Amino acid sequence: MRGHVLLTVFTLCMLCSGAKAQLNPNIYAKSCPYLVLIVRRQVMNALKADTRMAASLIRLHFHDCFVNGCDASVLLDGDDSEKLAIPNLNSARGFEVIDTIKADVEYACPGVVSCADILTLAARDSVVLSGGPQWRVALGRTDGLVANQSSANNLPSPFEPLDAITAKFVAVGLNVADVVALSGAHTFGQAKCDVFSNRLFNFDGAGSPDATLETTLLSDLRTVCPAGGSGNQTAPLDRNSTYAFDNNYFKNLLEGKGLLSSDQILFSSDLAVNTTKRLVEAYSRSQYLFFRDFTRSMIKMGGITNLVNGSSGEVRKNCRVINN
Repeated sequence: MRGHVLLTVFTLCMLCSGAKAQLNPNIYAKSCPYLVLIVRRQVMNALKADTRMAASLIRLHFHDCFVNGCDASVLLDGDDSEKLAIPNLNSARGFEVIDTIKADVEYACPGVVSCADILTLAARDSVVLSGGPQWRVALGRTDGLVANQSSANNLPSPFEPLDAITAKFVAVGLNVADVVALSGAHTFGQAKCDVFSNRLFNFDGAGSPDATLETTLLSDLRTVCPAGGSGNQTAPLDRNSTYAFDNNYFKNLLEGKGLLSSDQILFSSDLAVNTTKRLVEAYSRSQYLFFRDFTRSMIKMGGITNLVNGSSGEVRKNCRVINN
């Protein structure tokens, strides 16, 4: 693992009017004093077993917060499980890691720490242990009582144009700057061929952001993802530093090497000229600037509260089912 840059962010914010509880990084200082160490240890173990898990855990947190707020609804099993939604089915990973962390936390301090807080901490640690920035995680979330598969089917998609993606961020209290900063999480991890193969064959002509895929990368990807293939093969989102959290993702966009259409449009689309392009260029020049803004956006996203029926939630004993 690379040494990480320490960026401590002291200003923590809450989103969504009507938030019922103020999040606080010290809320478990007495009730579960070793929480942070327990989570960090298990995330380290998970990354030793599978380096890809870092990206999977932060993606799980993202998919959780955009549905019902950051309430661990993505972890629930059942007929309406968000795990069965199209963006998550056979692609969302890390559930067993969260189960393991939860079991350790329950042993140390039963009934105290929510699954939502555990997932948020695990996402932060995945970044830190991959060479990314450190930040203090505000805690005190509760776990939601229902999943929302239909909303999970409406998560921001790699096939959507920039204005549609931005609108989905705005709907949960984020903004266009957060779109760029949080997209930087694609600096590590893998993507299945079926979410970018549309860019490899018969894509639109000159002027389309899909036409900007760099020729050597295009040739390599056609080998990995042949026409008519299963679509289940994977390619790194950032081939320059596949498992490291850095700013190479943004450098790739300047060279037409964004793997997903939703990546490349941040730099190459017409709408990007007056919205996201300048930030992409700035982050490509300064890793410090990217890390600073990424931590701010992660804190904002982590503050999205439970939006379902004003529910105050609970602390689940088992992250996969509600307590009753």
